[in-house]
Amino acid sequence: MVIVKKATQNQEVIDKISFLLNKLEVKFIDVSFYIQAFIHRSIVNEKPDFAPQHNERLEFLWDSVLELVITDNLYRNFLDKNEWELTDIRSALVRGRNLAKVSRDLNFSEYLFLWKWEEIWWWRDSDYLLANTLEAFIWALYLDLWLENARIFINRFIYPTLKDILENNYFKDFKSLIQEYSQAEFDITPTYEVLLEEWSDHDKNFKVWIYIWEKLIWSWFGSSKKKAQEQAAKNAYENKEKFINISK
Repeated sequence: MVIVKKATQNQEVIDKISFLLNKLEVKFIDVSFYIQAFIHRSIVNEKPDFAPQHNERLEFLWDSVLELVITDNLYRNFLDKNEWELTDIRSALVRGRNLAKVSRDLNFSEYLFLWKWEEIWWWRDSDYLLANTLEAFIWALYLDLWLENARIFINRFIYPTLKDILENNYFKDFKSLIQEYSQAEFDITPTYEVLLEEWSDHDKNFKVWIYIWEKLIWSWFGSSKKKAQEQAAKNAYENKEKFINISK
């Protein structure tokens, strides 16, 4: 009988995650929190002896630490902006797409523990997976080293993305922008339709279409209807010059 050590007791796993933490200059106390942050639920089903818990238990805590730090920074740094502007900017900073970019820059995908099937079909480079892993990692920091050290990490790796967000107007509500544009140009409000819903044990995916004058102008996928609508609206707005003759 082969005895399988749990991930948090496996020296190879401990060394791997410890290497990452040292590279990030995280002076951790309990490496098991961080190991759990990189365990995807798929491997729990395949190897429960190796990974009895996955990172969704950390995700249960949601992104409240991240939002607290970001909110505090924005409140102190942008005294000239009103509440709704700060809310939009905060949303852009904590949005899955932005967190996935940070996670990708930190090479987090190389440290994930996945089931073989996920390696092929789920993709290590999935925005959804990478964003959730980063959120779980922040909570591991909080549980191990408390708020101040989580703040240091957020301010070092996530908050600096604000510059790119502001320069490229990524904080804007694109559903509102495409609605304003559509009403000004065509005197009509665009409509959204869910074309496709895909569900599995490990994933959910929605495809949303945007219509103006009953004509499709853009479609996009997302892990929720809201995210699919927002991304479709963003792409539609960024390509709005293609729709100038849509009512003809």
